[in-house]
Amino acid sequence: MAKLPLFSPIFGIRPAKGKAQEIIAPPYDVMDSDEAREMAKGKPNSFLHVSKAEIDLPPGTDVHDESVYKKAAENFEKMLKNGLLVRESKPCFYVYRLQMGAHIQTGLMVGACVEDYDKNRIRKHEFTRPVKEDDRVNQIKYVKAQTGPGIIAFKPIPEIDAVIKKTVKNAPEFSATGQGGVIHTLWVINDDADIKAISDASEKQKTVYIADGHHRSAAASRVKKFMMEQRGSSHAGTEPYNVYLAAAFPVNEMKIWDYNRVVKDLNGLTPEAFMAKVKESFEVKEVQGQAKPAARREFGMYLGGKWYLLKPTVKTPTMQEDPVKALDVSVLSELVLDRVLGIKDLRKSDRVDFVGGIRGLGELEKRVNSGDMAAGFALFATSLDELISVADDNQVMPPKSTWFEPKLADGVVSNPLL
Repeated sequence: MAKLPLFSPIFGIRPAKGKAQEIIAPPYDVMDSDEAREMAKGKPNSFLHVSKAEIDLPPGTDVHDESVYKKAAENFEKMLKNGLLVRESKPCFYVYRLQMGAHIQTGLMVGACVEDYDKNRIRKHEFTRPVKEDDRVNQIKYVKAQTGPGIIAFKPIPEIDAVIKKTVKNAPEFSATGQGGVIHTLWVINDDADIKAISDASEKQKTVYIADGHHRSAAASRVKKFMMEQRGSSHAGTEPYNVYLAAAFPVNEMKIWDYNRVVKDLNGLTPEAFMAKVKESFEVKEVQGQAKPAARREFGMYLGGKWYLLKPTVKTPTMQEDPVKALDVSVLSELVLDRVLGIKDLRKSDRVDFVGGIRGLGELEKRVNSGDMAAGFALFATSLDELISVADDNQVMPPKSTWFEPKLADGVVSNPLL
C-alpha cells in the first residue's frame, strides 16, 4: 500500500461564494457555551452551530452528550444541502492568510498524513487529555468531517514558498473578518502541477511540528483506526480519513505570545516574607510602569500594587542539558511556584491560573488588584526554536507554555472523512 505524502490535497468543504463572513467562527475551544450562544445570536449561518452545537439545545446540556454531536451533524448537513458550504470537485490545497494588525502570516491548509503523526514525524510537545480527545473523536465521527484544523509549524520550504507567492497574486476565494478584527483570507490551489509541487516538497521534510491542536491530531489518528476497522478489506489507504486537517505555516511567519501566571495566595507567607524567599534565587528590582520581560530569564512580578523585574542569581539549566527544564516557564515553576509557593503540579492545582499575553500585563494587574489573586508573573514568550528542541527531544512542555495568536477560524475549510 503506497504511503501518502506528508501533505496531501483534500476534498475541502468551504463557504460558498460570498458566504464566508456569515460562516467563519472562532475555534470551538476559546469560548464556553454561554459565550458561543451569545456570539451566535442572530447568526443562523455561523459555524458555531456546528462547532458548538449545544447552543441549539436547552441551556445546561452537557457538551459531551450524544445529542450535541447529532445536532452538529444535522447542522453541518443542512449547511451543505442549502448551499452555504460547498465541497471541492477534486482534492485541493489552500493558501490561508491571517492578518492581525501589522502581523501577517501566510501558510497552507493541507491534509497532514496520519501515519506520519503516528510515527512521530509530525512531532508533539504536549500531553493530551482523554476527555478532550474523546470529544473531538465523537465530533468527527458524527459530522463525518474534521472541522477544526490543527496548526503545524515547518521550516521554510522554497518550493512551497514559490507556489504560495504565485497563488496570492490572484484574487482570493474570500476574505472575511473574524473575532478580534483578524482578517482570514483563503485562496484555492487546484492546479495539478502546483499540487504535485507542494506534496513532493513536503515529502523532503524530515520532521514538522504541532504548534497547536494536539487533541485534534490525536483524535484524527483514532478516527483513522476506527474507519479502517469499519471498512475492512476495502480500506485503500488513500481515503480522506488517512489525513487530518491542518493549517501549516513556516516557522518564520508564526508568533508565540507570552503565557503569564497569577497565583491565588502566597502559601501562608506575608508579602515581605514571600519577597525575602524570592530574593534567595533572584535579583529583584522595583520598576516604574509594567515590568515586561525583554529577554529570556527575565520575569515580571506584580505584587502589592508594584511591579518588579526578576533575574535569577542561581544557575539554571541550558537547552543542551534539558530543553524542558531550561524553559522560562519551568524556571519560574521551579524557583517560585514550587519552591516558595508549594504549587507542584500546574495541571492539577487550583491555586494558579494562566493569562494569555494577548490580554496584556494590565490583565495581571486587574486580577491581583481585584483581590482574586495575590501575585502575577509575566514571562518572556517561549520561542519556536525552544518548542522544536523539546519536540525533537521527545519531551513535553509544561502546561500553558505557548500562546499562539492570531487564532485560526473554524469553518474556513473542513476535511470530509470520505
